[in-house]
Amino acid sequence: MTDVTPLSADLSFEDALQRLEQIVSKLESGQAPLEESIALYEEGARLKAHCETRLKAAQLRVEKIVVGPDGQAKGVEPADFG
Repeated sequence: MTDVTPLSADLSFEDALQRLEQIVSKLESGQAPLEESIALYEEGARLKAHCETRLKAAQLRVEKIVVGPDGQAKGVEPADFG
């Protein structure tokens, strides 16, 4: 039987990343039986997607300061990371 943690929608980025690191470590050790390895891999894939979603949401919330021609801040706009 595996100790796979169910994925919660309110799981923080930091907690998801920590669990993902645990999964990677266990898989890399080669000590998990095949069925457990498959379940861990599937959980890892869900955690990776969760982390990417959380990062995208954070990215959209970041704003940059817009400086006018006179060098003074004139407001903020969404940051462009693309």
